Amino acid sequence: MIKHFQKISSLVAVIAVALIIQACSVNPVTGKKEIMLVSEDQELAMGAQSDPSIIANYGLYDDEAMQAFINEKGKQMGAISHRPDLDYKFRILDSPVVNAFAVPGGYVYFTRGIMAHFNNEAEFAGVLGHEIGHITARHSAAQLSKQQLYGGLFVAGMIVSEEFRQMGELAQQGLGLMFLKFGRNDESQSDELGVQYSTEIGYDSHEMANFFGVLHRLSAQSGQSIPTFMSTHPDPVDRFNTVHRLSDAYQSEKGVSETQLKVNRDSYLRMIDGLVYGEDPRQGYVKYNTFFHPDLKFYFPVPAQWQVVNTPQMVQMASEDGKALMLMTLAQGESVQAAAQATIEQDGLQVIESGETTVNGLPAFAMISTIKQDQTQQTQQTQQQDLRILTYLIQYEGLIYKFHGLANSTDFNTYYKTFQNTMTNFDRLTDPQMINVSPDKIKIREITRANTLGGYLSTIGVAEADQEEVAILNNMQVTDQLSAGTLIKTIERGVGNFKG
Repeated sequence: MIKHFQKISSLVAVIAVALIIQACSVNPVTGKKEIMLVSEDQELAMGAQSDPSIIANYGLYDDEAMQAFINEKGKQMGAISHRPDLDYKFRILDSPVVNAFAVPGGYVYFTRGIMAHFNNEAEFAGVLGHEIGHITARHSAAQLSKQQLYGGLFVAGMIVSEEFRQMGELAQQGLGLMFLKFGRNDESQSDELGVQYSTEIGYDSHEMANFFGVLHRLSAQSGQSIPTFMSTHPDPVDRFNTVHRLSDAYQSEKGVSETQLKVNRDSYLRMIDGLVYGEDPRQGYVKYNTFFHPDLKFYFPVPAQWQVVNTPQMVQMASEDGKALMLMTLAQGESVQAAAQATIEQDGLQVIESGETTVNGLPAFAMISTIKQDQTQQTQQTQQQDLRILTYLIQYEGLIYKFHGLANSTDFNTYYKTFQNTMTNFDRLTDPQMINVSPDKIKIREITRANTLGGYLSTIGVAEADQEEVAILNNMQVTDQLSAGTLIKTIERGVGNFKG
């Protein structure tokens, strides 16, 4: 066995050396050679292919002024970056999640959630530089190259050796832990590039560090703070200290002081006045364990304690124990019968039983199925539980809604009635109270006389229980003293309460 494994190791080493020789390239940021199996043309293709699906999944936020702002700053920063020839593209996604990310090829995305939590242009510029840094340093391409290289080597080894095949799962887990540090290093390098790029276009990068203070408070408030060593992103507190140190060093190197660099707080706040804050109930919301969609005018029950994720493409519902999942999306077809046939073909289903039915007087088609498997998959079936699916297709107002309820065959009967209860109680929404809803929005107010933040919020009727949320939104403390003329963000509550 040892000799056999040595032969495999030699083969793997030969493959590795050949790949490394063929795939070395110079990193645009560091100037050092690195293994890169993804070409720039492939990066561009990946970005172009990913962009439509990202937009479909999240939707774009429609605000011409904000879009013009991120385009202007983004193009300006791209021009002074380590890859100025890329055609950078910038999007604002219609999501309340506080996030920004980039994909290969020059695509950068900001959610309206993170735009709401920036308090000046300099904070935005720092995060913009961080995301462009991921692109210029080719972090995504490098990670994909590592996966291709080591994934390919594992496949080669598994084909040759039964013993290696048995080790594969454990070895892959080891690789995942090994590459975790690269993720953290990439994030740290992008923070450094964020400092550099934002300073180069005239902003004070210390403000980027201050934004990490907001992230820290948000994670502490949600109870989801993650220790540094277990996260691919450095802890916000660590980043706060590091970015301040990097900012001091880079500003000293460039011979500029904070007073010579832009922050532009008031102009940024005026730009985001009226920005939708939190979930937008017009796109669907959960109340009384029921999902309501006021624009499409339907509702259906959601099982108690199930988590719900609503996107423009799909509503996902997951059980607390993770053993069951429901999906609701649109199906293709002129009738429920045609939609059923299209679903079977597109989702690769093997139908066990099916039939036409109605749901609250609406044409419907129901079926129970499993996933079709080829002969290779069938040989592995003894080691896996097959997936069982309950599907309902319901026709309403010119659209066909598709529900999937998924669980392993051993758990399917346990969840069958839960699936069926949600699907067969899909119905028309006619209640004006549930239809006539509107989202919360950011409202910018000016302090007319000196006061504490909490004192001012009390004068405009903000409940004490909600004041900490507003304080975090402004990166302030409730006890902070504010002078007359200070602009602050407040939350203008929409019609209806969507937190129930």
